[in-house]
Amino acid sequence: MSQKTIAIIGASADRSKFGNKAVRAFVRQGYDVYPVNPKAALIEGLPVFSHIADVPVRPNLISVYLPPPVLLKILPDIAARGCDELWLNPGTESAEVLAAAERLGLNVIQACSIVAIGLSPSEV
Repeated sequence: MSQKTIAIIGASADRSKFGNKAVRAFVRQGYDVYPVNPKAALIEGLPVFSHIADVPVRPNLISVYLPPPVLLKILPDIAARGCDELWLNPGTESAEVLAAAERLGLNVIQACSIVAIGLSPSEV
C-alpha cells in the first residue's frame, strides 16, 4: 500500500495556529507531510515548500489554512498540482472559493481535516 501524503497550505511555525496543529496531527497519524508557506524554511522539523507547485509529489490530500481571498488566487495552482481531496478547513471557504474549485474540477471537502483523521485540535 502506498504512503498517505498531504500538503498543508498555510502551514505555520506558530504552534498555537491550526496550520501548525495540522502538521503535527498528520505526522502523528503516519502521513508524509509537505508544509507549504512562502515565509518559512522549517516547520516541526520538516522542510517547507514556498508554493504548492514546489511539492515534489502529487499529494493524496491538500488541506488549506488560508483566508478565502488568498485561497482564490492559488486555486489554479492547486488544480494544476492535483490531489484526491481538497480540504477547506473552517474559515477558508466562501461562495467564490467553492464556485472556483468546482469550475477547476477539485473534489472539495468542507470540514476540519484534523478531526477527520481522528484527532482533536486541542490534542495536538
